[in-house]
Order: sequence, then structure tokens, then C-alpha cells
Amino acid sequence: MTSSYDALIIGAGHNGLVCAFYLARAGLKVRIVEARDVVGGAAVTEEFAPGFRNSVASYTVSLLQPKVIADMALAEHGYRVIERPISNFLPQPGGGYLKLGGGVARTQAEFRKFSSRDAEALPAYYAALERVADLLRDLALRVPPNVGEGMRTWLDGVRQGQRFARLDLETQRDVLDLFARSARTVLDGWFESEAVKAAFGFDAVVGNYASPDTLGSAYVLLHHVFGEVNGRRGAWGHSVGGMGAITQIMAQVCRAAGVEISLESPVARVLVDGERAVGVRLLGGEEIAADRVVANVGPKLLYDRLIDAADLPADFRRRIKAFKVGSGTFRMNVALTGLPKFTCLPEPGEHHQSGIILAPTLDYMDRAFLDAKRYGWSKAPIVEMLIPSTVDDGLAPPGCHVASLFCQQFAPELPDGRDWDAEEGVAADAILDTVEAHAPGFRASIVAQTRLSPKGLERRFGLVGGDIMHGAMSLDQLWAARPVLGHGGYRGPVRGLYMCGAGTHPGGGVTGAPGHNAAHVILRDRGLFAPRWR
Repeated sequence: MTSSYDALIIGAGHNGLVCAFYLARAGLKVRIVEARDVVGGAAVTEEFAPGFRNSVASYTVSLLQPKVIADMALAEHGYRVIERPISNFLPQPGGGYLKLGGGVARTQAEFRKFSSRDAEALPAYYAALERVADLLRDLALRVPPNVGEGMRTWLDGVRQGQRFARLDLETQRDVLDLFARSARTVLDGWFESEAVKAAFGFDAVVGNYASPDTLGSAYVLLHHVFGEVNGRRGAWGHSVGGMGAITQIMAQVCRAAGVEISLESPVARVLVDGERAVGVRLLGGEEIAADRVVANVGPKLLYDRLIDAADLPADFRRRIKAFKVGSGTFRMNVALTGLPKFTCLPEPGEHHQSGIILAPTLDYMDRAFLDAKRYGWSKAPIVEMLIPSTVDDGLAPPGCHVASLFCQQFAPELPDGRDWDAEEGVAADAILDTVEAHAPGFRASIVAQTRLSPKGLERRFGLVGGDIMHGAMSLDQLWAARPVLGHGGYRGPVRGLYMCGAGTHPGGGVTGAPGHNAAHVILRDRGLFAPRWR
């Protein structure tokens, strides 16, 4: 083996970089090995046509933890996020539209176009969501109680449970609703307009291969509202330079802290000796020794492909085999000669700087999911369009634009043995047809495009099943049970093996929380600091 490290991290995605930073800051000798030729994992910016650059996979900012931003001093190194003037814009059948965001009063005025009752209900709905989101914010940077650790499990459970116990009865009921019910059931209890319910219900299917009628889908709705941009809670924004600007800055900070980052170094196997992880073997044959191996890849990739099955406990193998993956996501970038002209609002405006949601009702979203189950995708898929060049002119030539098309309800595996490589183009046409139906002339303005089916996302980024969350965000795969009960505290089933990716608490999105939390568990295990209860 080559020189030994205190910690070897597999994958230079944002959580791996965050974890490496905290470990190196504490004095550990840290090395990251990354399969691709660039850091960032799915948070990267690439030129896909001459003069046109855009975020390749992840594409918008809200969930990145303020503590991580502050600790890594990202702003001092050029991190900058531009907030959307409004959150979302939803064209409606018949030529109308709904704008969401820009303040409660302004959103209420929009809602009154569809329902006075819904406008009046909005402040109470926001307040209810905010109370529950506060609970998530409090838990995001806490290590879940790890079942099986005796007194520590009990003390961690009591400490974190106290936060829930202090909530009033109404809020406890809201927590139960949002964790256990479907998005439609929750939204039906608040609103009557289909357009209004769609405006909120879209978040319930983002990265979630499910219908808004699926039990537990309300939690995914909640998962997307507990972030903030520039200190404003619930806001979303655009990272100047694309998402890759964030991870490039993180890599710069890590290197300054002493972290070694090796690109084009794919891992073939995690090496285990005497029931302990002792390093990795790279695809090229090099073996690297480490006191601890930290995996910033999804649980499916780690345990199905990078570790010998004989090195894992039989019960763990069985349970990780049942770990659900597949977010139903299809991702496109398009280079445009001009802004799309929506039939309902053709002139340039703030709606071009928002999230443009082409999914006007919950029924539309449900049909898209049912079609995907039956045929592989819907002829009218769910599409979210962002046009970051409207606020960041460095992404496209003058007068031109780039658009992200984030599309939902595409089967991770096509039925009847069909292959995504053969059908990716047909699915992309369905996406472009959907946009064209709302913005005639859109197709004619496209000068270049990229597309990533679920299979493409797996091949490019190691996201098994194309799962942008590293695993379904269902109730049985959250908190202390993410990825498996008894290993929800960032420790793997082999001594010296840790997990720091989105397949651990609190889950998917560009948050930095799993990396932060895993580093603190590693440091605690090494005795560099003790938990507060001691």
C-alpha cells in the first residue's frame, strides 16, 4: 500500500469536501479520491456548447447549511447566490398563470385570481410549515440516535425528542400529517384551487418517484422548504457561476486546509482486514491505506459494488438490498438564441428568473407518475425550467441564454426490458414538446442540448437508479433509519467505515449537513472532542 492517511474519502462531491474540511481543520491527514476529472459530484458547471455553460445536474441553491457556509468561509472566497425575485411561475390551462413568492401579500393577491378562500388560508399554512421546518432545521446538523448503542442511543433520543415534545399540540399534529400523509391529503385540507395546490404540490414530487397521492409524499414537500438564501428562510437562488462554483470554492478551501484531492481515481474496492476497513484499491491497482474510510457515495453503490459481500453482516446485506433508490429524474440543458415566449405571459419579466413549473395540477402530476410506471415516462411530463443566464450573464453569449430542464417521473428502469440508451432521445422529445406547448417557438430557439436519463445520471455521477437523493426520502429511510436502522449515525457495519453522503441523515439536496455530521462523529470516535452529554 502507498502512504497511510487518517481518513480517506471516496468521492469529491460537496458532502465529501465538507467532511474533509472539518477533519483536516481538526488536524487529520485527509485524502479524497474522485472518479471523475473534476470535483463536485453532481454539483458541477460545464460548457456544453461553445460559449454556453450551465450546472449539469443539481441546479439551484437553498438547502446549503449556513453553518457550513460560515465555517468554510465560502463568501470570502467568492461564493455568491442571487435570490429569485419570485419563487415559481406556473402557466395554467386556458392561458392563465400563477406566480408564487415575492412576499405573502403579493402571493395572496395571486391566489385571489383562483380562490379568495385560499388567499386567506395562506398565512396560516406558511406559519404551520415554518413551525415544522424549524424542527427539521434543528435536527439537520444533529447526529440521529444510533439504535444499538445503549445509553448513548437513549440519551441522544431523549435530547432530540425533547424538541418535538415541546411543540404545541397543533404543531405536533402538523408534524404527523407532513411525515405520514400524502401531499394531496395535506393540501386538500388547506386549499381548494387546483392551481394553488399544484404550486405547493410540485415540491412533493421533486426527486421523488411517486404520485402526490403516495403516502409520505408530504414530507418531500417539507424537505424543500427548510432552507434559506442570504439569510431569508424558504428562499431559493442561483449560484453565480453555476453549482460548480460552490464546489470549486470548497475544494480550494479544503486544499488550503491540507486536504489532498486525487482526480481520475475511481475506487474498485474498499479493503477490509479482520472486520475493519483499512483502505481502498483503485481501479488502476493502487492500494491506499487509511485508518478510516469515509464513503461519499450512495449506500447502493457502496455496499453493492465497492465492498465484498462476505465482509458485510448477512442481515445488513439483506436490508441494504431492499434500500429503495430511483428518483425518476431526467435532466436536460439547452442553449437558446433567446428567451422562451410563454403564451400566457410572452414578454420578458421576473417569471423568466423564477422556477417555471410545467405541471398545472396534482392530477397532472399523478398521471405523469402512472404513465411512467406503465410506459416509462409520460407524454406530458413534469418539467421545471430555470434560466440562470437571466441573472448570470457569464453563462451564455450576449443575447443568448441557457436553460435547465429538470424533469420528473421517468422510470429508473424502463418496463419490458427496454434500455434508456435507445430511448433517451424519444423521452427528450416528450420534454421539449411539453415546453413547446406552453411556449411556441421554443424548439426553434435551441442551438444545442444535453440530456441525462436515469441511466445517464448513474453512468456520469454514480447515482444508482439515477437517484439524485442517493435513496428514496420515504419515512422508512429517514433520520435514524437512513440508510438502515442501527447505522443511521454515519458509521457503517464494518469498523473504520463511515458514510457522509446524501444516503444518510438529513438526505438529499446540496446541504453539506451529512458531511458536517459525519466529520463530527469521526472526530468524536477519535476522541478529539466529546459529546455534550459527557
